[in-house]
Amino acid sequence: MKHYIILTLALGLFSCQSAYYAAWEKVGVEKRDIMVDRVEDAKESQEDAQQQFSDALEQFTHLMNYDGGELQDVYEELKDQYEESNQAATEVTKRINKVESVADALFDEWETELDKYSNAGLRRESANKLKDTQRRYASLVKSMRKAEAKMEPVLSALQDNVLYLKHNLNATAIGALQSEFNGVKNDINQLIAEMNNAIKESNAFISSMRD
Repeated sequence: MKHYIILTLALGLFSCQSAYYAAWEKVGVEKRDIMVDRVEDAKESQEDAQQQFSDALEQFTHLMNYDGGELQDVYEELKDQYEESNQAATEVTKRINKVESVADALFDEWETELDKYSNAGLRRESANKLKDTQRRYASLVKSMRKAEAKMEPVLSALQDNVLYLKHNLNATAIGALQSEFNGVKNDINQLIAEMNNAIKESNAFISSMRD
């Protein structure tokens, strides 16, 4: 029964996606166009996440430099930065998933339509273009997922620090977190670097799809 439900849901999702793409095709928007748009959306979400994690690092730095004042306010700011970073990470994953969804549909369609050619030369050229696009796409998604994977340890570390401060809101607790700071800073800097790579890959892929 469980497998039947899963299969039904999967078929329903596939049907919805097919109808979605078909509706766009009727107004002249092909899967290729949708894919480019979704890669751009994914790139923008990574740029937003980059900024958000940078802001979280800035707030963590501010916490480590605490020299008096209302500690509750500093804690609340760090908690807000963690929550916003978590939301940004969720959006990145959502956007990458949508890129993969349309890519699967595009490549399946492209592969199927190769058999419709009567001109061998054109078919060969299209097949070569398909392979090249798939290669570029594989590199793009690998880069995106690599950057995505860097977010989880940062989020975990931020959450740990927020939870610790919640129950130990004093200057001594901040001193205890000092040893954690360098690790978080290093992880965020690595995350930002990986996102830069993914953003560059995205720009290159978009350019290749528009050639």
